Amino acid sequence: MRPDIAAAHIAAWERIGAPGTWLTGKERVAIAAETRHALDCPHCAARQAALSPLAVAGAHRSLGVLAADDVEAVHRIRTDSGRIGEGWFRRVAAGAPEDRYVELVSVVVITVAVDTFRLGAGLAPLPLPASRPGEPGRHRPVGARPGPGFTHSLRPEDVTADEPDMYCQRTGAHILLALSLVPQSMVQWWDCFETMYETGPQMRDFATEYRAISHAQLEMLAARVAALNQCEY
Repeated sequence: MRPDIAAAHIAAWERIGAPGTWLTGKERVAIAAETRHALDCPHCAARQAALSPLAVAGAHRSLGVLAADDVEAVHRIRTDSGRIGEGWFRRVAAGAPEDRYVELVSVVVITVAVDTFRLGAGLAPLPLPASRPGEPGRHRPVGARPGPGFTHSLRPEDVTADEPDMYCQRTGAHILLALSLVPQSMVQWWDCFETMYETGPQMRDFATEYRAISHAQLEMLAARVAALNQCEY
């Protein structure tokens, strides 16, 4: 494994155990644990096999730590994200700030990314991090606006001095706006993702190959994985 990828995984794991913006360290570690557990859930398997997940009654086999709505969110994002709709989002996010849901998504996708990379590389999964004490900051960007997805987002032109330098050399493409309502979560995800893939400028620099395989090979692999995972983006 490249040293920068190993370092990115360690940093991402340590961040999962720390208090976030809307979730405690304990909650974040519990979400990571439930993300791993979702792959062995019979209810999720039945849903995946059904024409519609709504056609399957029953309950998730969970670890019993998270609330029911959090379990549903984690399991659905992990196992059947291609069929998530706004109605489902409104139900599972009801009664809590949508910011909290965005942070939950970030923990799930970081866990999946690190675990999947290590599985593909023939490495054992990392032990879950210990949770660290502390309360979440509960900071909501003042410039957040509705859309373009189900939640509010913080576009580059609306970032204030109170937010981290979350866009750097990144564009305001929709995929970058997905976690922007919680800037800390967005930065944590993109720091990990870009190390494993390529940075924005590198992706658009077709005259230089930054990895052991070419731009075309990278995109072919990404497209194939996206198709298999029903990534609608």
